[in-house]
Amino acid sequence: MGYPETRLRRLRASEGLRKLVSQTRLSTADFIYPLFVCEGERLRNPIKSLDGCFHLSADMVGAEADEMARLGIPGVLLFGLPAKKDSQGSGAWDATGPVPQAVQQIKRHQPGLVVITDVCLCEYTDHGHCGVVKDGKVDNDATLNLLARMALCHAQAGADVVAPSDMMDGRVGFIRKALDENGFTDTAIMAYSAKYASAFYGPFREAADSAPALGDRKTYQMDPANSDEAMREIQLDIAEGADIVMVKPALPYLDVIHRTKERFDVPLAAYNVSGEYAMLKAAAEKGLIDHDKAMMEMLTSIKRAGANIIITYFAKEAAALLSR
Repeated sequence: MGYPETRLRRLRASEGLRKLVSQTRLSTADFIYPLFVCEGERLRNPIKSLDGCFHLSADMVGAEADEMARLGIPGVLLFGLPAKKDSQGSGAWDATGPVPQAVQQIKRHQPGLVVITDVCLCEYTDHGHCGVVKDGKVDNDATLNLLARMALCHAQAGADVVAPSDMMDGRVGFIRKALDENGFTDTAIMAYSAKYASAFYGPFREAADSAPALGDRKTYQMDPANSDEAMREIQLDIAEGADIVMVKPALPYLDVIHRTKERFDVPLAAYNVSGEYAMLKAAAEKGLIDHDKAMMEMLTSIKRAGANIIITYFAKEAAALLSR
């Protein structure tokens, strides 16, 4: 039946009715908050490219963990900034490095907080690429054992989940094998399965000091034009042992998030990346957009597309709003 018998506006007439029939419900339990951990002590330095975010020394992350617990945010994702870099990224598996130390600090403060660690060499190599460079090219197979070594180091420190973001072929299988052979069968893998060669990573690369010194990452990160290929990437990662898969970035790839959710029966994460965050912050600062309303609309769209987990720099602000 059509108008006038059918009036869809009836269920939009009040806030209470709108809440009752809401088809997508955003919760603090959906969020993971990224943290940048650096060498040093008692450091909490603002990140210029990411308003409201900080470079933290490992001894300062305990307070962040306490705040996550207070806000009801279930987990954090750690990125490391070593004091020294080299061609192999050897600081990535240093047990005394910033990420392993931060994992231990968080677990002392909030044992129940889910600690996820980024597994990639880009922050640790002097050339800024996500793998070993040979003859001007990123060598996929030479990188795999190094990533497995890094993941094992994080598991030994107490990480609950390791998250390979490098986009090397076969890395999930190498990491799963290394974890299992060393007794870490319960350590989960959250694979950056469909990670695109995106223009939206700029603020992160400044924050993590991880911009490539030569060339770009288009030979290993995905072409933004492709979505069928994303399904192949995700399928392969699941077959190799990924427990959670991810689409990154989120907003330009809502269609890929939706396709993934429709096709695969696994937990799905989406990364609301630095460029998406920075654009909203800049627009709000100029008075062009309502920050809080736009933020919640953005995060709801990611959830509506099918994401179970949203990695976002907005996590603390959104959690505070949701708790009102």
